[in-house]
Amino acid sequence: MKKIYRPIAVLLILLTGISCSKLTEKPESTLVSEQFYLNQGQAVAAVTGTYRKLYETGQSLYNSLFQIGVEMATDDYEAGPRARNAHVRALSNLTHDASNDRMEQLWKQSYDAINASNLNIVNIEKMTVDQIDAAIQTRLINEAKFLRALHYFNLVRWFGPVPLVTRPIESLSTQELYVTKASEDEVYAQITNDLKAASNLPNYKNYTDADKGRATSGAAKSLLAKVYLTREDWTNAKLLAKEVFDKEGYALFSNFSDVFDIEKKNGVEHIFSAQFKGNSGYQGNSLASRSAPADIPGINGDYADALHVEGGLYKSFAATDKRLSVTFTNGMTSPTDGKYYALAKPQFNKYYDETVVGNQSQSSKNTPIIRYAEVLLILAEAENELNGPTQVARDAINAVRLRAGVAPVLDTENKDSFRELVFEERRKELVYEYQRWFDLARRGSAYYVTKLKAAGKTNAAARHIHFPTPQRELNLNPNLEQHPDWLTK
Repeated sequence: MKKIYRPIAVLLILLTGISCSKLTEKPESTLVSEQFYLNQGQAVAAVTGTYRKLYETGQSLYNSLFQIGVEMATDDYEAGPRARNAHVRALSNLTHDASNDRMEQLWKQSYDAINASNLNIVNIEKMTVDQIDAAIQTRLINEAKFLRALHYFNLVRWFGPVPLVTRPIESLSTQELYVTKASEDEVYAQITNDLKAASNLPNYKNYTDADKGRATSGAAKSLLAKVYLTREDWTNAKLLAKEVFDKEGYALFSNFSDVFDIEKKNGVEHIFSAQFKGNSGYQGNSLASRSAPADIPGINGDYADALHVEGGLYKSFAATDKRLSVTFTNGMTSPTDGKYYALAKPQFNKYYDETVVGNQSQSSKNTPIIRYAEVLLILAEAENELNGPTQVARDAINAVRLRAGVAPVLDTENKDSFRELVFEERRKELVYEYQRWFDLARRGSAYYVTKLKAAGKTNAAARHIHFPTPQRELNLNPNLEQHPDWLTK
């Protein structure tokens, strides 16, 4: 198998499995990989530590890097007044290139996390029956495969062809360091195989409170449905979404606001989420601080992530839409002087944590990676592509719309108009949940460019449905090639 080539990854191996985690199990000690996987407790701790790479301290993948490295390049978001980093503003303006340091971080952190999963898979597979219970061994391996698949799914959508790494680094040989890119088909085949294996994980109802937040059968099937949707394999997308619908036991919360209620985290709608817990020695959700107002006394927000008003997202909501007041705020009362302060334009509010007023860096609100509402929309989209806007498709999208308090879709739509309704529903349902760029990009360059230019982002070009291979990676590895779309402007 091809190996990741980054020399720095050798050092990262020593850290895998020893990071602190928001799940209950805590890694026991700092050990090199050969010494760490000696018993079941260490194996559980190693995999638990790998979840942390989704959201660890700083600008990590699901703790704002998606937003500043990906979502800025859409019609719904822009760099806010306090987003001073030139690389972030370049993404917002679509003037980024291969030297952009957000691209470097997306690539580096993803491969770091993949290497951690590779270590877990290889070493836990070697453990004997006197070291680990067989059922736990299988579960942990499949959790690691789920995480590896998630990171590869992101990488292949961002960068197109990428190196395919399925074993941990073993040496600094030229063969291991200087790998070539695998094709998109090869990467997707690995993702599919990993998620099929992970589909054998336990149902989420079989986990105790201590294990909530781990990958489950429903998470693997839901993510695989999304993979098939992205590949326009409508038959399998529908099949998997329907299986989650019929067998996994998820449901929509009665109220949209419950999705972001701290007391209802990892609930019946939450299929897989980035886990955050403030004020307990853990990292809070930085999206809460990045989107909070900066000029209201006592709020102390960063206002680095802003709504791109010209994109029309806010105005697209019906007046009756219950999601509007959860997703945005038009003003806030100062906890310092008790006065209400109106804002110049709506600001994102999904992750604002009322329990830590004045210190939103400690927000405990989770960020959904995939939730049941999205599975319903996957089902609606796939069914429409196969058979048109049937009752099955309408029932799926209408479950989401009726919960939001908006009128149901009627049987007067045709296939094309229903497709756009589903995309607009995804846009409103999944605001600030790291979905918009992926949705625009999978519709193709013409669709992406049309949407962005209509929103006033006139630098949008066909190449922007991928990100460039980071220049630093090209400099390090002579066998890597730039994505063809980025060879010329």
